[in-house]
Amino acid sequence: MARRPPSRTTMVVAALVAAIAGSLVGVVLADAFDGEPEYDGDFVLEQPGVFQQPDEDINVDTSGGELPDVPIVDADGNEVSLAAYAGRPLVVNFWFSRCAPCRRELRDFAEVHAEVGDRVQFVGVDPFDTVEAMERFAGERGVTYPLLRDPERSLTNALSIVGYPVTLFVDADGTILRQTGVIDADGLRSAIEELF
Repeated sequence: MARRPPSRTTMVVAALVAAIAGSLVGVVLADAFDGEPEYDGDFVLEQPGVFQQPDEDINVDTSGGELPDVPIVDADGNEVSLAAYAGRPLVVNFWFSRCAPCRRELRDFAEVHAEVGDRVQFVGVDPFDTVEAMERFAGERGVTYPLLRDPERSLTNALSIVGYPVTLFVDADGTILRQTGVIDADGLRSAIEELF
């Protein structure tokens, strides 16, 4: 049985639907690319849109547990462990350069480290960036504390970290006292005063 060609009415309706859809896409794209890119601090979205932080932390809370003694590497590629920092309170921040909230909070970490770094050790752990990208990015934000890499994600996997950033507040004996997601300078100061 031969198919009948579409009626004139069907073709007109299809053309109208396509025109309306095209107009809507055009408006959306015009807004997305109009003018300068949208900035969030020093962060430029790679694709048009708005970053939305999850409402709830998606990571398993490791508070109360022991900091895993898992080897990671320093900027020179030497194997190290966070256990090397035992003996004084420790703030460990897991971050990477393409993480929007990580970008915002690194300046706060640098600021608070400058205030309390004589009594609290700060360490940054980056599981994704190259050494060059990690050091450049952190340096631009004033970070002077040690930066370590976890390219095999052995430490991040041991801590079940899937969402970034994550900050661990660890006592001198290696017990994780608190785990947070996004935190600002005032939150860091408060946690350090309360816990250490």
